[in-house]
Amino acid sequence: MLTDLEAVFRCLKSELGLRPIYHHKEERSDGHLFITVLAYQVVQVIRQKLKNHGVCESWASLRRIFSVQQRITASFRQKDGRTLHVRKSTVAEPKLKQLYQYLQISEAPGGVQKLIN
Repeated sequence: MLTDLEAVFRCLKSELGLRPIYHHKEERSDGHLFITVLAYQVVQVIRQKLKNHGVCESWASLRRIFSVQQRITASFRQKDGRTLHVRKSTVAEPKLKQLYQYLQISEAPGGVQKLIN
């Protein structure tokens, strides 16, 4: 369990840009610790939900699966000179779709967003 905890913290600290720590004020150190513990709790909830469905992969492995999906923005110039921006997620791969189903999350997170400038 300790090895797992250390591995998750190492991943999170790198992803959140929380390493190395050069805080000279206590409030910054407290904020650093709070964000890290909060992120760890989110990871544990995700992993527990997946474990209930028989998925027992490491956080690093799950991160690789989740990382293949991206959000894309396409911009189009309209005849009236305005620009239409459409933002949507790429199509989830089969293994990712399965994880989304286990987590009861939409396989197109964020939906489709349209903005006209």
